[in-house]
Amino acid sequence: MIYLHNKRKGMLKRLSALIVIGLLMNLPAVFASGGEHAEAAHGDAAHAEAAHGGGAHHDPEKLDAIHHVIDGHEFDFEPFGIVHLPKIEVGGFDISLTRHVVMMWIAAAILLLIMFGVGNQYKKMTKNQAPKGMANLMEVLVDFIRLDVAKQNIGHGYERFMPFLLTIFFFILVCNLIGLVPYSATATGNINVTATLAIFTFLVTQASAIRAHGIGGFLAHLTGGTHPLMWIIMVPVEFIGLFTKPFALTVRLFANMTAGHIVIISLLGLIFVFKTYMIAPVSVAFALFIYLLEILVAFLQAYIFTLLSALFIGMAVAHEDHGDEAHGHAPSH
Repeated sequence: MIYLHNKRKGMLKRLSALIVIGLLMNLPAVFASGGEHAEAAHGDAAHAEAAHGGGAHHDPEKLDAIHHVIDGHEFDFEPFGIVHLPKIEVGGFDISLTRHVVMMWIAAAILLLIMFGVGNQYKKMTKNQAPKGMANLMEVLVDFIRLDVAKQNIGHGYERFMPFLLTIFFFILVCNLIGLVPYSATATGNINVTATLAIFTFLVTQASAIRAHGIGGFLAHLTGGTHPLMWIIMVPVEFIGLFTKPFALTVRLFANMTAGHIVIISLLGLIFVFKTYMIAPVSVAFALFIYLLEILVAFLQAYIFTLLSALFIGMAVAHEDHGDEAHGHAPSH
């Protein structure tokens, strides 16, 4: 027990040190960006003053936090320089690489390396041998998604949805975590990415509902089981309800991953907004606290997106005896 306690303390110390180092590595980029925006503000104010005969007031210096969270065609490694991504145009369509596309590729590559490594480790294990290291961690996460997310919310037949649920969980989690690395970008902070993930959930949900109930049963669900006179109200309401679920998934993930980064950048930006380094300890301390919360949010949002996806699928494929089957009871006849 003492060994495990000391081991956990050592891991927490190393994690805290990495977080502090990562946060401090972000400072040069924030300060450089702030300086650029401040110079631009001075330049705009000078032009305005010249245009109005010297009567205009100078605009206050400010940091454009949105610049750090939106997508773009370059990686900003200030003060070391900027790396521009290649521009590609095919048939009049601009398919140029962006920061978020590159980060999704990196996330996919990381997942492939991890999963192939874990798979090879399982191949070398004997029958009664317990997994270690990364394989042990992956087994814990997979069992958590299988038992507490998929089986709990979908019930009978949940196994066929496991590949989809595990894919979106690990992809969102890795995208969230690598977005916290200095000079990187958070792909899940792009509403196009979250909308695409939500659309896949929508398609899987509706396809599963049609497979479980048939076209007739799917259309009958839109009536809400009400009297035909109420269909003129229930059908539009139920139809709109089909699209509010993926919309909620889209906005929830996008807003949570964007808001945290803006708060961190804004807190660090207070240092040059107040034009004094005396505020630096307070800004860094609060930003470090938000940074720790962002790590929690990275796991939490991946879990919530997967949980809601499983819940929507379970609601779509549920039969009248679904609740009894989910609790291990035989359906009544």
